[in-house]
Amino acid sequence: MNVEREPGRFGSGRRAVAIGTFDGVHLGHRQVLAAAVAAGLSPTVVTFDPHPRIAFGYEVELLTTLDRRLELIGEAGIEEVLVIDFDLELAQLEPEAFVDAFLRPLGTEVVVAGGDFRFGRGRSGDLPLLGGLGFDVRTVPLVEGVSSSRIRDLLRAGEIERAASLLGRAPEVEGVVVTGDARGGTLGFPTANLRVDPQLLVPAHGIYAGTADGHRAAISIGTNPHYGGEERRVEAFLLDFSGDLYGRKLVLQLWQRLRDEAVFASEEELVAQIARDVEQTRDARPPLEPNRPEKGAESGS
Repeated sequence: MNVEREPGRFGSGRRAVAIGTFDGVHLGHRQVLAAAVAAGLSPTVVTFDPHPRIAFGYEVELLTTLDRRLELIGEAGIEEVLVIDFDLELAQLEPEAFVDAFLRPLGTEVVVAGGDFRFGRGRSGDLPLLGGLGFDVRTVPLVEGVSSSRIRDLLRAGEIERAASLLGRAPEVEGVVVTGDARGGTLGFPTANLRVDPQLLVPAHGIYAGTADGHRAAISIGTNPHYGGEERRVEAFLLDFSGDLYGRKLVLQLWQRLRDEAVFASEEELVAQIARDVEQTRDARPPLEPNRPEKGAESGS
């Protein structure tokens, strides 16, 4: 997949363009992307970085990094992506100026977006306006219940299976493996400690079953209260793994929330509980089959 930040860097061609932020690339977003692929032209995405609400000074806990968002967009069959740097200057563009700056230089013929899509100064541009400017507009209907905001709420509550049903895939936590305090190794369960981008949403504290790097993983999100910790940590014990992960990007898939964090009467009890967590992780099942279709989705960002 070709990713550029300037429309002039793309070659000529007739394009079906899906527009949106696509944070999380959830089921609603996938319907928009599928409509672009089905249009029969070169399927292209126009997306924004940073998230527009962040540019306006609001706090947004993102579901995906830009790199992961692009990977998921590519998996949906999109061939090319234009990433537009979103800032306050861009936000002041009139809709017609946005079209002339970005959509026409791409060779856009078809525009696909969710029915609530707005763009340009004061959010004054919409899909009917694009239709009036000569584009073949394909509106993907919104269906109540699927949005990035709803998924964020579910993950903050630790409701992994329900979040997965809206994403169409297991929720993820992404980070770079860094040096920890090596306590897990002394207990017999060495963990990979992740440094997570501070703008990413991290689900509720607790112990999770999931996967990482092709291995089942018992995952701890929290403060290690048994040892009096205060700083949030994300750690993963990869089952049947040996090797060095330091400095690598690691994507943790969360399949099931096993339990809350706890303080134990002794280290022996802690080790016994970790062993039970590992066995539950071996038996855990993914919350959804990959790309399992769900009835209805909206394209909210």
